[in-house]
Amino acid sequence: MSSAAEAGPGSALSGFDDREFVLAASGVTKSFRRRGWRRRRPLRVLVDAAVELRRGEVVGLVGENGSGKSTFMKILVGNLARGGGDVDRLGTIGYCPQEPILYELATPDEHFELFGHAYDLDVATMEASRDEIYDTLGFADHRDVRVEELSGGTRAKLNLGLALLPDPTVLLLDEPYAGFDWDTYLKFWDLTARRKKDGRSILIISHFVADEERFDRIVHLKDGRTLDE
Repeated sequence: MSSAAEAGPGSALSGFDDREFVLAASGVTKSFRRRGWRRRRPLRVLVDAAVELRRGEVVGLVGENGSGKSTFMKILVGNLARGGGDVDRLGTIGYCPQEPILYELATPDEHFELFGHAYDLDVATMEASRDEIYDTLGFADHRDVRVEELSGGTRAKLNLGLALLPDPTVLLLDEPYAGFDWDTYLKFWDLTARRKKDGRSILIISHFVADEERFDRIVHLKDGRTLDE
């Protein structure tokens, strides 16, 4: 879902030109309690994670499975409390989680209508955005099919489409193209290029990057710490 947050005095963005930076996180930490009485020491997932995203920038966050990428993404979105550090966001955030959160008995059209209400979009705006998403990602022929009957690839398209619906300032995408075929993969990058040209920003997390030239920067996450390439 999309969310909005403004940077306040003394925040990580306070020294930045607010026309340029839309997301800034620094010194982010996160630990989880282990189960079992013998495991009293917390599991440290993030030790010193940071990322900055400028307007019109596409950034990749790369790390091995279990490196804490999804945990960091949830903290950036605001779905998970951080242990420490600073996170500031400007404008609206569209979030595409790694595992689609969809209603099995609802159709894509019903999902867009529901999310349109959640985003407080008027009907005309929602329908125009929905139809453009169908056309761009190529799944209009499944608009009236229940999610339980959709393929994994079409579910992935719907998952991305719901994040795109309100035309957010920033897109935070967690393994967004894992279920895409080659044609949809290329459509995804065409869409990304158009959003970049329009001044929108995108952060994509993945366990590897195949097309580095499509990114402005790559940030690596290892042992709970980030390092720019």
